[in-house]
Amino acid sequence: MQQQRRQPELVEGNLPVFVFPTELIFYADDQSTHKQVLTLYNPYEFALKFKVLCTTPNKYVVVDAAGAVKPQCCVDIVIRHRDVRSCHYDVIDKFRLQVSEQSQRKALGRKEIIATLLPSAKEQRKEVEEKRIKEHLTESVFLEQMLCQTDNRTVSSGPSLLTVFLGIVCIAALMLPTLGEVESLVPLYFHLSVNQKLVAAYVLGLITMVILRI
Repeated sequence: MQQQRRQPELVEGNLPVFVFPTELIFYADDQSTHKQVLTLYNPYEFALKFKVLCTTPNKYVVVDAAGAVKPQCCVDIVIRHRDVRSCHYDVIDKFRLQVSEQSQRKALGRKEIIATLLPSAKEQRKEVEEKRIKEHLTESVFLEQMLCQTDNRTVSSGPSLLTVFLGIVCIAALMLPTLGEVESLVPLYFHLSVNQKLVAAYVLGLITMVILRI
């Protein structure tokens, strides 16, 4: 008798789980973010069943917390935050998504998704903007040091080509339209933000000081 070939048995917990996103962020002041969607992908040639677990189930509602995914398909899992209070701000909760074959109970793979409730979307954007300004200031300090070094080297020979070139670039940047200006013939990708123009003005001031010292 010919022996039948057996498919290799999948090891428990080693199957990669493909889910997006891997982090959920809820904003207290933006009700549209109180409902988030997880998408579970099944790239395999066999069907999967899934189950969603949570460390704090009283804070969330998971629509269809258990179900199945057909081979090479995906499903959306809706998660709603139902306890938006200040005492929950910045607390990290965890969801665990477990998958297994339909004919088996053991979990072939699992994936953890973190969830956080933040007080304000505006504050988050403000923090990002402040970070960008700090980065611009750091670049400006670096340019100032570079220009000072150039100044020390070229005291007797006048401004260097690099100093002149940087000055021209800054003047051109200040002449470009600002983001939000509608009536402009200049292409949109040449429009600069207010912060970028502030940095250009700051650097131009440094270059002017360097040239005046020579």
